[in-house]
Amino acid sequence: MGKPTMQDIASALSTSRITVWKALNNRPGVSEALRRQIQQKAQELGYGKAGAPTGGAEPTAAGARTVAVVVSRPESSLFWMQIVHQIARELTAADYNLMYTYLPAYGDESYTLPAVLTDGSVAGVIVLNIYSEPLLRLLGALPLPKVFLDTVPGLEREALGGDLVLLEGRAAVRSITGRLLDSGRGRLSFIGAVEYAQTNTDRWRGFVDAHAARGAQPDESLCLKGPFGLYTHYEEISRFLDGLEVWPDAFVCASDYIAHFIAQYYDDRGLPAEARPLLTGFDNNPEYANVAHKITTVEVQTSTIGARLAARILFRLAHPEAFCEVGYICTQVLYRGEMEG
Repeated sequence: MGKPTMQDIASALSTSRITVWKALNNRPGVSEALRRQIQQKAQELGYGKAGAPTGGAEPTAAGARTVAVVVSRPESSLFWMQIVHQIARELTAADYNLMYTYLPAYGDESYTLPAVLTDGSVAGVIVLNIYSEPLLRLLGALPLPKVFLDTVPGLEREALGGDLVLLEGRAAVRSITGRLLDSGRGRLSFIGAVEYAQTNTDRWRGFVDAHAARGAQPDESLCLKGPFGLYTHYEEISRFLDGLEVWPDAFVCASDYIAHFIAQYYDDRGLPAEARPLLTGFDNNPEYANVAHKITTVEVQTSTIGARLAARILFRLAHPEAFCEVGYICTQVLYRGEMEG
């Protein structure tokens, strides 16, 4: 039998890991009766004895007012940094500190989380742009209040052990795709790593929904659904486009990031304007100059996302026993060019 864990104690008493952690570390928010039950069960199971894990360090005075924002690929995008900056502003207004914590893009079974997440340096965690199931499971096991922005498809919600915030994309892409189909553009391509993130899966489903509502199915030979290498999107998209015998009427892209690679392909191949299929994106990201403010896309309000994430972690810190929530932040389609009107 393996070493006893906080989850073993929590399961035996039908309570949460956070409650167990608080009881074992003499934190407020647990009744004396339940605290005694937890301590007794921990003793029965041999938890905390030689070789057994402890409940985790009690947050330091600074840690009690510090939230870790856990990110991957910190160089990746202005999109993420705008969210982080808004989180920082909101936490500062609530007299909390922000600790920027980097994780690799992917982690295997041997990977361990940074000590700052386990040694009492922080009171809670906000998780951004982590799309590795092993890493998400490690983060989900932390006995701390947690809020996740997005997840990977197929990962059970309870594995996160915290709130999950998602950007609504299914209805938005359904609307974009429907307008394209109704305009007579019947051959459509979807480009994006569908299994990379739950939000990408939702966007693909919106693409399928629009076809189904019109008694049709997408031509998957025109679609590139990933997975993509971390830094090889342009090469992979270019090979796919080079191999198309017949071009689609439009490309529905999972993000402006994807759309800008297709626009770059158009330029690199010297395609005349009249030969270029229509492009649509998602995120309304201003950092890709070749598509910014030029294509139909979806506004996601990064400052609102940051504010909502900060509000969620502050609520979770104040009410650690509240049931976890899954919520969608609505988006707005921005029709441009030929799709306006």
